[in-house]
Amino acid sequence: MTAAVLHGKEDVRIEQVPIPRAGDGEVIVKVGVALTCGTDLKVYLRGYHAKMIVPPALFGHELAGVVHEIGAGVTKFSKGMRVVALNSAPCGTCFFCQRNQENLCEDLLFNNGAYAEYIRIPARIVEKNMLMIPEHVSFEAAALTEPLACAVRGLEETGAKAGDCVIVIGGGPLGLMLMQVATVSGMHVIAVVKRDEQVIAAPKFGAKEVVQAQENDNPIPAAIALTPQGRGADVVIEAVGRPLGWQWAADMVRKGGTVNFFGGCAAGTKVELDTNRLHYSEITLKATFHHTPATCRKAFALVTEGKVKSSDYITGEASLRDLNEVLRKLSNRSNDIKTAIRPNGVAR
Repeated sequence: MTAAVLHGKEDVRIEQVPIPRAGDGEVIVKVGVALTCGTDLKVYLRGYHAKMIVPPALFGHELAGVVHEIGAGVTKFSKGMRVVALNSAPCGTCFFCQRNQENLCEDLLFNNGAYAEYIRIPARIVEKNMLMIPEHVSFEAAALTEPLACAVRGLEETGAKAGDCVIVIGGGPLGLMLMQVATVSGMHVIAVVKRDEQVIAAPKFGAKEVVQAQENDNPIPAAIALTPQGRGADVVIEAVGRPLGWQWAADMVRKGGTVNFFGGCAAGTKVELDTNRLHYSEITLKATFHHTPATCRKAFALVTEGKVKSSDYITGEASLRDLNEVLRKLSNRSNDIKTAIRPNGVAR
């Protein structure tokens, strides 16, 4: 089969590799569509991801497709079923799993290889994090489940509720998803974004007001001025992964509010925060990573109920052999949000 193999920094090769076979409890999925994402772009630019993928390795993790083969013991799925398989599954027994922190599982099993004609789904993911796609839902929409689950969890962990004012810093795919999930949940969203195209996109995903942060500009006063009585937002979510964004977030939140450092900075990054303000204003600082089986199902429900649509996010499509060109284009800050890669031709 044809597959994308990550060999290192900006080194993804389209190669011929054996079609995987299903072991006990496993499923082989014929990929209908695989979606690009910010994490894959980071992996492409850095050449690895310490937790998720070490080269040389099959590449890509947002997908939906059709069951091609089932292994011994698989009872919930059969050949020909349309499915979405998430990119990880927790063990369910470790210290963190027992405390409902499955995203921090000591043996969190990751799976890559979506940019290929076929992908092997490990038994644990088949059991815990593979879902059947209803006929009215497209592969493209179903494949949004994984990143959307991260956004759902990110918002849930802040304790935000309907009527709250939420500032989202960042207008990338996950920033837009956070805006949309917050809006669907009845919150008032203010977006702080950088590029002109993000200023245009943010209102389409629910932002009521948009602040554009230019180079060397301080958007803090402008964002705070848009909050009720100018007191700051109830919740601020940083979805860029930049130290300056983390500092902005801590200064945009109201007294007693919550900040979620959703965007992960590079290893070793240090951030300076005003400890006096944090202490005397009782500000809660959080960070969220990845998703859980529960938030995956909540995200899937948003997709199947039509509250999140693939047409909102997928702004381009390409063949597998064009993947390098797509990644280079995304690295140059193109206007595309997500690109649908079709390893087997037209999906449905």
